Amino acid sequence: MSELDMPVSGRDHTQGNNHAPVTLVEYGDYECPHCRAAHPVIKRVERHFGERLCFVFRNFPLTQIHANAQSAAETAEFAASEGKFWEMHDLLFENQERLGDDLFAELATQLGLDATKLRESLENGSYTSRVRNDFTGGVRSGVNGTPTFFINGQRHNGPADFEHLVKAIEAALAAQ
Repeated sequence: MSELDMPVSGRDHTQGNNHAPVTLVEYGDYECPHCRAAHPVIKRVERHFGERLCFVFRNFPLTQIHANAQSAAETAEFAASEGKFWEMHDLLFENQERLGDDLFAELATQLGLDATKLRESLENGSYTSRVRNDFTGGVRSGVNGTPTFFINGQRHNGPADFEHLVKAIEAALAAQ
């Protein structure tokens, strides 16, 4: 069982209770159909565990097979700089079939962000190193596909469906 190489820290995008007994980390790709399928499952898992769970999303764009994955991740990071990471995160998955510059600008405007600044940040690679840092940490942790989950620092090798994730998280809670 592989372990998370890069511990969760203040630089991460977290949702839920940062002091929860269980932390679920996802390495994901906004253009990956498996990540899109996991997205509502994670929402359901978060509701199920409430304050007992902290969810972390890290970028792992598979650029060899997903042409828009890097720019989608950078768009999410741009939104994060304006305090809107999770809103953009959700919208990117919900609009996965339309990923591209036009959608990124549309979503930025929808969230009250400056679409021109977004385009400039994508052109300048303002968030490239941030995404690369997530990716590199994933590689060092043995991530080679998306989505890949870690529960309290240990890789979850089971299916990413609700029942299996709940069972694995309950086991982590019981081990406390």
